[in-house]
Amino acid sequence: MGKVTGFLEIDRQTQKYQPASDRIRHFREFTLPMSDEEVGKQAARCMDCGVPYCHGPTGCPVHNQIPDWNDLVYGGDWEGAIRNLHSTNNFPEFTGRICPAPCEEACTLNLEDVPVTIKTIEQAIADKAYKLGLIVPQTPKHKTGKRVAVIGSGPAGMAAAQQLGRAGHDVHVYERESRPGGLLRYGIPDFKMEKHWIDKRVEQMQGEGVTFHCGVEIGADKPLAELTAEYDAVLYCGGAEKPREAGIPREGLQGIFDAMPYLVQQNRRVGGEAVMPKGWKSEEIWAGGKHVVVVGGGDTASDCVGTAFRQGAVKVTQLDIRPQPPAMENKLEVWPYWATKMRTSSSQAEGAVREFQVATLAFIGEDGHLTGVKCAEVDEKRKPIPGTEFVIKADLAFIAIGFAGPFEDGLLREAGEGLKTVADRRGNVSVQADDKAYRTSMDKLYAAGDVRRGQSLVVWAIREGRQAARAIDIDLTGSTTLPR
Repeated sequence: MGKVTGFLEIDRQTQKYQPASDRIRHFREFTLPMSDEEVGKQAARCMDCGVPYCHGPTGCPVHNQIPDWNDLVYGGDWEGAIRNLHSTNNFPEFTGRICPAPCEEACTLNLEDVPVTIKTIEQAIADKAYKLGLIVPQTPKHKTGKRVAVIGSGPAGMAAAQQLGRAGHDVHVYERESRPGGLLRYGIPDFKMEKHWIDKRVEQMQGEGVTFHCGVEIGADKPLAELTAEYDAVLYCGGAEKPREAGIPREGLQGIFDAMPYLVQQNRRVGGEAVMPKGWKSEEIWAGGKHVVVVGGGDTASDCVGTAFRQGAVKVTQLDIRPQPPAMENKLEVWPYWATKMRTSSSQAEGAVREFQVATLAFIGEDGHLTGVKCAEVDEKRKPIPGTEFVIKADLAFIAIGFAGPFEDGLLREAGEGLKTVADRRGNVSVQADDKAYRTSMDKLYAAGDVRRGQSLVVWAIREGRQAARAIDIDLTGSTTLPR
């Protein structure tokens, strides 16, 4: 463990942020990293519990060996901590920045509301790996002669491709966008994770023999049948980006958008790409000087809030149909699971007005342009209460109420009935009864990540990619050295 009495002697400290008045002026990351000494003190607080729920399945989907690398950091063995962390997580610099840290919710010290700052320590270990020059290609000693195609280069596709490449397979990743990363690059704002971290990992993977084919959409630019004919196995990691239908009357008004096109456009701006590439179906969106309303209470909605402030929005209001959660949870009822309690994201803390227990009834406007959002308070069954209606001024509105599975064009449209036999009721691609095999009912086709289990956390996508790679390696060679 860390220091035996560390949890008694050392207070919990987290990374600090740049002031909101400064950070909304740019799209760069704004956390202020701790010194190595401070990180070591926080690692010393780990109690090395008899049952460490932090690396659960309760706490960490990839089963990071958190007590082990906390002890290594406390002892100053950064290289040992780096090796340990990378044994379970291909991309800790991603999760250390954007994972909501269910591991900290599951920490035993969270029973006293002072969990170990696991996420901060994880990011520090990952960043130290780059500073020490330890993120280098790990080329396989032997080649298997097998070829594997991975469709999609989000965290699931990247994790699977890296694992399969290190197992000695010839791996080719097909990405419909102009650069790899999936929603890591185009959905997550740069102020949460700058994209050079993705570029560094892509460079490492290319050094390991993985080939990236960008600007190629399977099912449109290249048929799925052609892919399955060329490769010994095909892994589908296409994501689940189809927006959930809100059903809010809008009467053809301009100024109302789904959240994802807005976030993608801004990430393209920051990345120096064309904001409106050929074939783009949306119009250019900009929040500067406008009153903005965001419908939804999740992470995507929060990302819209932070992006709107950085573009110069006059006011941002966020609407959540759920009641305002309690400030604190009942630990004995929910620990070590993720608790429903009042949380304020860094974007919301930048000045957002938050309305809880409010239904969005309709968008209203004049001369074809949005001017307001009609709302009403709701009861415990989320039904509008008559007489509580009110209107919020709005020039721009975003709908961020979640996702309804993968888009049904491209690959899914080409596969047709053959793939419908393995699609579940939510539209996600199902695998056969043994879900650890990740096989669909179509020959050679596997599925992993959000396209299989629905929209979820980056850490879940990494786990799915790693496990799918292991399953494919077993099917192709009869055995595997890849970890679970």
